[in-house]
Amino acid sequence: MISDYQQRLREHLLAAPVHQAPAPWQPVRDNRTPIGGLLGIGFALHPDSRRDLVMVVSHDGHGLFDAVTGEKIARDHDPDPDTSTPDASPDLTCPGLGPIAGTQVHIAGLFGGGLHSTTPDGWTLDVVSPEWPNDRILLSAGGDIYKDPPGERWWHIFHANYSTFRAAGFSPSGRTLAVATSSDLTLWTRPTLNFRA
Repeated sequence: MISDYQQRLREHLLAAPVHQAPAPWQPVRDNRTPIGGLLGIGFALHPDSRRDLVMVVSHDGHGLFDAVTGEKIARDHDPDPDTSTPDASPDLTCPGLGPIAGTQVHIAGLFGGGLHSTTPDGWTLDVVSPEWPNDRILLSAGGDIYKDPPGERWWHIFHANYSTFRAAGFSPSGRTLAVATSSDLTLWTRPTLNFRA
């Protein structure tokens, strides 16, 4: 049984409609890239351009995406079975591919692990489940998700009610935000960090 306070919090979160992520966040492509059997994701930096890359691990192999354009830049349909999933490594990594071949990428998702939940300039990401097992992804910029009204300083930006949630978080640079479910990858990007005075 939940307390009256917990019930009020639950109702507050359930009442928040899905909003577009606020500026400066912009959706990448049409916002969702279908990837069947997605197990987890991880971030890396392109060695030349220093742009964020997103590595996807799925039942159908590994893929590498440019986080700014959403373009798939490398694909391995048949990775080594000994390293094809992050649970084969104690630090939940998989070998990189394409321009990041020869590096290990930390993967968050079905087997555990996690992505950054904050950025250096103050954005925060929360995953809440007031209607478990349907997870909601909340993005905030100094707002209190438990007290403030939605759409002002926090936004319900993603509702995983059609597929199983895998991972959500920011890239280490703070310029990319990703949400992964068992069926797709959703990305947002921004050009720079914005430190408030």
